[in-house]
Amino acid sequence: MASLRASEYRALAELRHQLRRFLAFSEEQARSVGLEPRQHQLLLALKGLPEDAAPTVGALAERLVLRHHSTGELVDRLAERGLVQRVEVPEDRRRIHVELLPEGEKVLHELSMAHRQELRRVAPDLVEAMRRALEETP
Repeated sequence: MASLRASEYRALAELRHQLRRFLAFSEEQARSVGLEPRQHQLLLALKGLPEDAAPTVGALAERLVLRHHSTGELVDRLAERGLVQRVEVPEDRRRIHVELLPEGEKVLHELSMAHRQELRRVAPDLVEAMRRALEETP
């Protein structure tokens, strides 16, 4: 097993620190609009699904790396708040899609704008930390 130098541990620790700072920002922003961080993540995952992916609870669970049941509960809580809704697929009434509602779009847009601004602010430190963590040392 190859050993790592102290500088490599520091580089990995710095990358983790930079990532965690951004995640802490993200969590704070979600809570500032009354959402739990995972609820925000679900809204973003729904809006940002790959074009060929159907907006099902299963697809969202995969994107969030959560169990189907946990994702279904997140959808239910967001539906109670009027941010998403479950919609039967006309061609196959056994299938249910999750749809972002106008209020969900509004909240997600507000959060996404704040996140992009923060990413622009922290990008230099984050990119440098990533570069150092990936740097090969002899």
